[in-house]
Amino acid sequence: MIVTAAFMRRIAEVAAAETLPRFRRNGAVANKYVEGFDPVTEADREAEQAIRRLIREEFPDHGILGEEHGLENEASPLRWIIDPIDGTRSFISGMPLWGTLVGLTDGGNAVAGMMSQPFTGEFFFAADGRSTYEGPGGTRALSTRGTTDLADATLCTTTPALFPGGKRKIYDDLESRVRLARYGTDCYAYAMLAAGNIDLVVEAGLQPYDIAALVPIIEMAGGVITAWDGGPAEAGGDIVAAATPELHTAARKMLQA
Repeated sequence: MIVTAAFMRRIAEVAAAETLPRFRRNGAVANKYVEGFDPVTEADREAEQAIRRLIREEFPDHGILGEEHGLENEASPLRWIIDPIDGTRSFISGMPLWGTLVGLTDGGNAVAGMMSQPFTGEFFFAADGRSTYEGPGGTRALSTRGTTDLADATLCTTTPALFPGGKRKIYDDLESRVRLARYGTDCYAYAMLAAGNIDLVVEAGLQPYDIAALVPIIEMAGGVITAWDGGPAEAGGDIVAAATPELHTAARKMLQA
């Protein structure tokens, strides 16, 4: 694999140099939407530019897709997918439930990914069949837990308000079947699933940069992540991630009802 943990740490470091000095500083926030609210900050834009510069230096022929600055080198089968701050709402609220996401896809398939949370000093990385954690408490391999029954599961989603139309009832029905549900987690929920702390993540309307980096982190920790219809998660859309194949099947059955 051309992507090493050392290179991903370098990406995390250049991103943190832009995000951390602006975290909990009440900086300016712009809104991407004419109606509604989709925030973006200077930290988002500058962190993505820093990540792009590093990738261009190391892999000039690779494609890059980022949330803030679009697509370049579209013809390359190798494409870096960047979300400089996943969880911008948490970021502007001073809550550490955000992270920098960078993944690499090969022909559309996610083959490596990292999630960095610089405020807590955590780094999640996956490549070559292994998913690992570095942070407080040391370095360890990531492994999902063995939950197979919805009644025993802990479920996370960013907010049920993001489920449009009839999907809100579908989500509510699923939530009524699990043991515990938590909100406001964005990318951090997927990392906690890979780490064996929760069992399910269900989201709707994601973009590729919201999820591509997280796919290998979950899969290489033993979990399952797809679209609600069972298709690949890399393209975004409605996503379900689970600790075990049995739990994934049970959740998908309800989501497809």
